[in-house]
Amino acid sequence: MTLDGEMAPAPTPGSLRPGGRTARVREAVLKAAGDTLAEQGFEGLDLADIARIAGVGKTTVYRRWGTPALLAADLLEDMAEQSLPRAHTGSLEGDLRANARLVARTLVDPRQGPLFRALIAASLCNSQAQQALHRFYAVRIEEWAGCVTEAEQRGEVPEGTDAKAVVAAVSAPLYYAMLNTGDPVDEAQADRAAAAACAAARAGLYREGDRAQ
Repeated sequence: MTLDGEMAPAPTPGSLRPGGRTARVREAVLKAAGDTLAEQGFEGLDLADIARIAGVGKTTVYRRWGTPALLAADLLEDMAEQSLPRAHTGSLEGDLRANARLVARTLVDPRQGPLFRALIAASLCNSQAQQALHRFYAVRIEEWAGCVTEAEQRGEVPEGTDAKAVVAAVSAPLYYAMLNTGDPVDEAQADRAAAAACAAARAGLYREGDRAQ
């Protein structure tokens, strides 16, 4: 039987997240979607194939997700929910370095790296995928913005520093390297990106009032 059938076998205790059959269906479909995106890109994201791989009825997949772009959007939402929380190292540079290293590890991961490239490529030609990607990064930037806010409270950066802009500046060079230059995205480059963003923030280059002028 498929995952959305009436006679599915009883799961092993503790092996599934809470939420019952609906959660199991979503988990299976999103895993199949992520694997397909990583291996074949967005063009390979066919809902009928995803249903077959996930062991879920096609009707369920089409009714719940409707289009490949909406399925990709749900995958991004799940990835945002499952992402690691931000660091608390006690210093701005330490927090930003932890963020940069996390981004770097993600981009070079054998599965996550191709997956993000596929989603970025999809966002360039599909408005639904674009909106989903924007939401994903908004969630992650919001999660890490607290490290800049805390740095401001400690006096490490000027009052009025744009926390989200600082966090975005950390990952921007890493994505640029992956997508444009082909330079290796490694820990050393991550540390340089974090140090540069931290220095700029401390110098007041990300103060919201100054940037608006």
